[in-house]
Amino acid sequence: MDLGLQGKKAVVSGSTSGIGFATAKALAREGAEVVINGRSPQRVEAAIARLRAEVPQARLIGVAADLSTAEGCEALLHAVPQTDVLVNNLGIFEVRTFEEITDEDWRRFFEVNVLSGIRLSRHYAKGMKERGWGRIVFVSSESALHIPTEMVHYGMTKTAQLAVARGLAETLAGTGVTVNSVLPGPTKSEGVTRFLEEAAAAQGVSVEEVEREFFRTMRPTSLIRRFAQPDEVAAMIAYVCSAAASATTGAALRVDGGVVRSIV
Repeated sequence: MDLGLQGKKAVVSGSTSGIGFATAKALAREGAEVVINGRSPQRVEAAIARLRAEVPQARLIGVAADLSTAEGCEALLHAVPQTDVLVNNLGIFEVRTFEEITDEDWRRFFEVNVLSGIRLSRHYAKGMKERGWGRIVFVSSESALHIPTEMVHYGMTKTAQLAVARGLAETLAGTGVTVNSVLPGPTKSEGVTRFLEEAAAAQGVSVEEVEREFFRTMRPTSLIRRFAQPDEVAAMIAYVCSAAASATTGAALRVDGGVVRSIV
């Protein structure tokens, strides 16, 4: 299926690994010129080398910038003043009890997970509106709907993303610019893989046992009963970035493996 992205430019924040990398790969395969972003030049260069090996025809731009800060966002915007597609993928998570979450933790999570997307969207939406075409996607989480008790601060930021995305979609009504959220469920990203390995080592069990216990106790409503692969999530993101998704806006689209027990 041709997604109509040939010749478009796409910015994917936090795209050196995990869902971000998989999304960059999916968009590059569709012919988009993709901006790869990470905090360090080394990470960006490594991601570009890997992408070129997997998608030889890929057109890539690398921008090393820490988007958790206003200065980092400005550096990216200076390097790439305009884009047709923006995927706000950058995000962090950590397991911490509510009593242990400090004021600084709340601010840090909001800066990284929410404000980074707000800053980039605020800039790029203007040009998209003027050109009459654009796609903005916020990579949220099923945790936006089911706040995890083991990381309330993370869930709060994912819910905030839904509010921002819907509000921005309303603001851009009738402009040809769509804004949507994609809600992955448990996904085997680099961070999750590291978490599973550390938990397995600490408990003296296999990673497979930790995975089974996770779905038995933490996400028992999962219908696929496994972690999704980043490429599976990226397929949904790539679709809502496409010309084919022109009638989809203001939506929160779940790729959660059925974790959320809802028919809508």
